[in-house]
Parts: sequence; structure tokens; C-alpha cells
Amino acid sequence: MTSLWPQIEPVLAHVAKPARYIGCEDGALPPGPLTGRVSWLLIYPDAYEVGLPNQGLQILYEILNERDDARAERAYSPWGDMETEMRRRGIPLFSLESHHPAGDFDILAFNLSAELVYTNLLNSLDLAGVPVRAERRGEEHPLVVAGGHCTFNPEPLADFVDLFVIGDGEEVVGELTEAVRDWKAAPRTAGSRTNLLRHLSTVPGVYVPSCYRVEYDGPRLVAVTPRYPETPARVEKRTIADLGAWPYPKQQLVPLTEVVHDRLNIEIFRGCTRGCRFCQAGMITRPVRERPQEQVLEMAKAGLARTGYDEISLTSLSSADYSGIAPTVTSIIEDPACHGQVSLSLPSLRVDAFTVGVASQIQKVRRTGLTFAPEAGTWRMRQVINKLIREEDLYGAVESAFSQGWRRVKLYFLTGLPTETDEDTLGIAELARTCAAIGKQHHRGASITASVGGFVPKPQTPFQWFGQSTVEMLAHRVGLLRQATKTDKGVQLRWHDPRASLAEGIASRGDRRIGAVVEEVWRKGGTFQEWSEHFDLDLWTGAMEAQGLSVDWYVHRHRDRDEVLPWAHISAGLHEDFLWQEWQDALAAAVTEDCRWTPCYDCGACTGYGLEHVVASNVPPAGGSQGTGQDLSRGAEVPVHLRPRIPAGARQ
Repeated sequence: MTSLWPQIEPVLAHVAKPARYIGCEDGALPPGPLTGRVSWLLIYPDAYEVGLPNQGLQILYEILNERDDARAERAYSPWGDMETEMRRRGIPLFSLESHHPAGDFDILAFNLSAELVYTNLLNSLDLAGVPVRAERRGEEHPLVVAGGHCTFNPEPLADFVDLFVIGDGEEVVGELTEAVRDWKAAPRTAGSRTNLLRHLSTVPGVYVPSCYRVEYDGPRLVAVTPRYPETPARVEKRTIADLGAWPYPKQQLVPLTEVVHDRLNIEIFRGCTRGCRFCQAGMITRPVRERPQEQVLEMAKAGLARTGYDEISLTSLSSADYSGIAPTVTSIIEDPACHGQVSLSLPSLRVDAFTVGVASQIQKVRRTGLTFAPEAGTWRMRQVINKLIREEDLYGAVESAFSQGWRRVKLYFLTGLPTETDEDTLGIAELARTCAAIGKQHHRGASITASVGGFVPKPQTPFQWFGQSTVEMLAHRVGLLRQATKTDKGVQLRWHDPRASLAEGIASRGDRRIGAVVEEVWRKGGTFQEWSEHFDLDLWTGAMEAQGLSVDWYVHRHRDRDEVLPWAHISAGLHEDFLWQEWQDALAAAVTEDCRWTPCYDCGACTGYGLEHVVASNVPPAGGSQGTGQDLSRGAEVPVHLRPRIPAGARQ
């Protein structure tokens, strides 16, 4: 294996951001040989500045490189100027650490966090010199693996990816390494790749599309069934039960150039029990597993000492829900090892868990940005989506922020939600205006940024049966908000392109036939489709038409209860009847309380783990529902209770 650096270095003078392609970050592995071990190339199919901070990739990078039988390096999608030079000069996709060709690695592993990067995955394979379609790969080609939230509906990429990892990857990557290590050591014969894939299909949490047969009846999917007796009919997600056993990343990468989220990131818990019906991440990552408070502090101290960062982000799906958030924030800010000059940010803040006390702590050094996500403009709509935030919750949180010195607060909303009316949409403007007025009581220049995104129904959620709103309807709703806020100097409105929501809708709930659409979009130049300057809806609608597929059928229609969904053979750990009942409750505007502090709803997420939700202390979250907050130890019997139903308007 030879390094491509002599060919790469002359190109860097001709591209806009050469630091994207040189590696050398603090925390990165030094260049080394790939031979003698199972070599992984971990690829984030987006630009370097977006992919570098991704915690999932960094965690697996460290875990694999701690093994004696593995080596992991990284790659990101080259920007257009670099790709042009690479194709012109015959330079394949390469790793950042040793600049080896991607095709020399045993495994190419992609992180899929958004559907619109699918075309970048195909482009990366093509740049690597690897056949784009899995069926055309031989014994000499790398295995193509994908993980991440998008794999909970893997079918649109089933023709291109050899195997998907469903759920947490910390344990699975070791099992895959051992299987590939043994395969490499055995004599390589014709058909051995197929035998390896058959074996890997038996690894829990691994889905191998070629081991399954797909049947259609006209436009409808009839079944996805295993081809081999050893292959499971349903692939169950992998879940690591003890987050404290995986204190990664220990060596967070510190880039040489500007990237998004450039700070020390510490994952304080995984999972969410709030039960927001639109939120795929909250559904597929259950149960809650909190990192011990003392470990969070140790990771903060060690990370600051090594990286030199002066800002920490405590990450999770809802950071203020961490059971020990207040003492954890205090201990980090006041610990001498943290220099007393460290600022904290808490992404994904719940407004009903944000207090003056938390606000006063995180602004002691300097104020980082604050974003709250009410999601909907009226209490009725928030009951529909089960985002149980009352107006007084939001106004109290905003008051806490502005009273502690913040001058700008961002609010995030969705439009196009089930049963939404124009009145519900205009409620967004009313909430934003009221929040701005609260701010102006403290600062003359206080402002609210209201960011509005078009709702895209996702697999493995109660809204997976909902027909997505059309581009025209989403544009109408955005127009209402623009008109309603145009004279409000304290409110700035931002919105996501409704056309991009349509393309995302095509990919998110598509079956295996959508793979041909993704391929055609890519072949016509549709890369970096998640970037507004590159997005082209005509590529997507044209590809759908060319494949004889209806946009309306895939995106805008409601699904029936008895319809076989493309991801029905993939389990996120949730019972289908739980999801269906939540969908019916949404239509009735009935709410479901947070199960971390109430009796179990038997959603299915905790089954088989011998635990309910692992919390770091016995204190319920500020502003949350009261309950025992019991920390159930591993091995405890999981109680199953009858699920309470709370009718609309009953919550006080």
C-alpha cells in the first residue's frame, strides 16, 4: 500500500480549503500501515467541517484503534473543487491519516445522519473505485457498511450497502472486526464473500440486504423475508445498556480549521422518554441511559486539559433533562481543574426544565447561544405531537434567559404537522412576539429568531403513517408567518426550504425501489443535496418520473394500519401496537406523560435489558412530572403497567 500524498499535495494549492484533506488534527492517529489488521475507513458523507465533530464517528474511531486486530482511519466527502481535481488527475478517495486509497481498506463504513447525504455515499464509493451496486462487488472489494439514525429504514440504500448496523455501534464493530479477521485468514475462494455476508447476517443488530427477498404487488410492498434459514426474519437494534462503560471519545479530535460545533463535546445521556411523536431520535434511542455525574466531570477536566477548549457542550436529546444537570453544571464551572473560565452550552433544551438557577450557572463565564424547541404554536398542536410544553413553560424559560443577560434566543418550530390548521401556524408568530416582548422588558435590543422547518414523517415513529404536507401547503404556511411577523422588529423569521422537505420525504420512507432514484440523482450531478446552493428538486422529481414512481404515493398519502411498511423487518425495540396507539392518540389530541417518572407504558424499549431507565441520581428533573425517579439496577425485573390515557385538556 502506498500513500497518495505525493499526488494530493500539489492539488491543495488549487482548492478553497486545503485543511479539509490533510488530517494532522490533535487526537488523530499518526500515519501507519494497514496490513496485518482489519482496516476500517470511517466515512462521513458530507463536508469535513460538518463531519469532523460527529461524535459517533469519533467514538468508533477510538474503540477500533484500541484493538490489536484493527486500524481505523477517516474520510469525508471532498468538496466540488477537490473532487474535480481528483477525477481529472485520477486520485481516488483517500484517508486523512495515511492518505491511503479508500479501496485498500477492508471496510468502508458510512455514518448516515440525514437522508440527503445518500447521493454523497454513492459518490464516495465511485471515487474510491468501488462498484456502486453491491451485487457487482467481488472478493477483492471492501465491505460497505452503514450505521446511524437513517438505517432504521435501510431500504433506499439496500442495493448499494453490503450491511447495516442498526442501533448502537460500540459493541458491534468489534464483532464485525473479528468476523472479517477470520475471513481474511481463511483461503479466499469464489463465493466466500457471500458466505461472509450470510454469517454477518446472524450478528445481532446487523442487516444484510442481499440475504432478504423483497416482494411487491403493484405499488405495494408485500413482504421482506430472509433467503436463508439462519438469517433472522426481524433485525433487532443493538443497545449498550451501560453508557458509563463507554467513556468515549477520550481523545476528541481538535481540528486545524474552522468546523461546526468546535468545542469539547460530552454525551451526558442517550435516549429520551418525553415521547414526542414526531421525533425519530427520541423513539429509536430508548431507553434512557445516563452517564454517571462523576464521569462527566472527569471527562470535562481531562478533555479541557488535553484540547485547550474553553467551551463545553453537554450533549443529549434534551440536556436539561439530565437528572443531575444543576450540580453537574456547577461542578464543572467551579472545579479548579476547569480553570474557572469555561463556558457551557446545553443543546436541545426543554423549556420546562430550564430554570433561573441553570441559566445563572451557564452564563457565569460567557453566554453561549440558547435554543428552545416548542415545535408547535398552540397547546392543541403540542398535545397532538405530545410536546407537553405550555405557554407559561416557554415564557418562564425565556424570562429566565433574558433576566440573566441573554439578548437573543432562538425558537425552533415545525409546520406541516398532523391536523395543523392556519390558526395553529399563526400561533408560532404569537409565541415569538410574546417572547420578544418579554426580552424587551430586560434589554431594548432583545430579539427572538423563530426558525421553522417543514415536517417530514420518519420511520419507527407514531407519525410513520401520516401523509406529508405538500410543498404548496408548506409554502402557504411559511407565507402566513412571513406576513404575520413582517412588522415585528423583535422577531426574525427563518425557514427551511419546503422543496428540500419533499426530497427528504422521498428518501425517508421509501422502499428498495427508491434506490434507483437516489442513483439517478447522483449520476446527474446531485451531490451535497443537503446544501441549499447545490439542492435541486427537479433532479428528484425527474428521477421519480423516470422510474415510474409516484411522488404522491410515496410522500403525501396516509398509510393504512395493515400496510407492510418498508422497515417492518427492522426493529427499533418499540411494539408496533404502541406506535399505532400513539398515532390514534395524536389524532385525538390525547397526551402521554414522560415515562421516566411515571409507570411503564410497555412500549417495548426496555424489554430484554433487565432495566427501565438508568439515571444518574434519584432527583426528578426541574419542572418535570413528579415520580419516584427510581434508579433501577441492571438485572431488576421490569414491571409492566396498564398504560394510562390522558384526554385532551386534562393535564394541569
